[in-house]
Amino acid sequence: MIKQIIKTGFILTVFLNFTSCSDDVIQPLEKDEAVNLQFPSYFPEMTFDKSENPITKNGVELGRKLFYEGRLSRNNTISCGFCHIQENAFTHHGHIVSHGIDDTLGIRNAPPIQNMIFLKRYMWDGVIHNLNEQPIIPITDANEMDSSMPEAIAKLRKDDLYKKLFKQAFGDENMTGERVLKALSQFMATLISADSKYDRFKQGNEHLNSEELLGMALFQQKCASCHSGELFTDESFRNTGMYYNTQFKDAGRYRVTLNQNDWMKFRVPGLRNVEYTAPYMHDGRFYTLDAVLNFYSDNVEDNPNLDPQLKQNNHIGISMNSQEKQFIIQFLKTLSDKNFITNPKFAE
Repeated sequence: MIKQIIKTGFILTVFLNFTSCSDDVIQPLEKDEAVNLQFPSYFPEMTFDKSENPITKNGVELGRKLFYEGRLSRNNTISCGFCHIQENAFTHHGHIVSHGIDDTLGIRNAPPIQNMIFLKRYMWDGVIHNLNEQPIIPITDANEMDSSMPEAIAKLRKDDLYKKLFKQAFGDENMTGERVLKALSQFMATLISADSKYDRFKQGNEHLNSEELLGMALFQQKCASCHSGELFTDESFRNTGMYYNTQFKDAGRYRVTLNQNDWMKFRVPGLRNVEYTAPYMHDGRFYTLDAVLNFYSDNVEDNPNLDPQLKQNNHIGISMNSQEKQFIIQFLKTLSDKNFITNPKFAE
């Protein structure tokens, strides 16, 4: 059973055929069409406000082009797609933190950008509440794209292709910061990952093997208090007992609230496609899922605002033996959506 958003339109998978290509551009339709986004009925309700920003084929195509546009950065070298690479579930594979302008380092690991239309908050510290506003952070951050919207738009206005794309998406050639952000948001809205082995199991179309089923049971017992729901995150902010990284000086939610109770609290990440998104945690400190689970079983540091879930029955961390960890990892791999990563039609 499938939920459908916007009754007429274009199918999500068509856009995924083009997400790794920055130069190939679909010719915009003279008469724009709304996009038909599809996702399973057991997914959460969409938080994206389509009345504020209708998702259309031409809007998504403009957003896709902008996503791979280096001119959004100060020296025309860094695009959104530079750190969010499709083959790695739209993460910066192999880099513990984002690499930005002039090869400067950011302070955080680039998270995957999937299923964002269902979320209520964005970024590791939750500073953004609206997907239409999210791209402004990397565009203006001095360690990422180090630009400004007026600077970026001045460059885009010199390009006749963008004049055409803006006109077809918004009705005229006027380029504004709001339209740039909305187009990027429309593109990100199409990045829905919902075709993993786990999803096919949920839909009765595939079976999990005994180890995966045992891993799922262990996951529900030991991990799902935070990684709950079909996105495998409750979107809360939690201190998970990680040491403060003096290189990046990032105290998480505290940077937003300045409340000492929020010191080292980070947003619980979703776990879909987690097999593809190493390294892990807000600063990329762990390179494997084994290392993540070893941390939670043996290396959680006690501190005054450590999350209560990690401080139960006079035990710090999560009690897991080696075999249990391997079963959990087997289950986590069922969350991998290969078609989202390497769309067959794009490969042809």
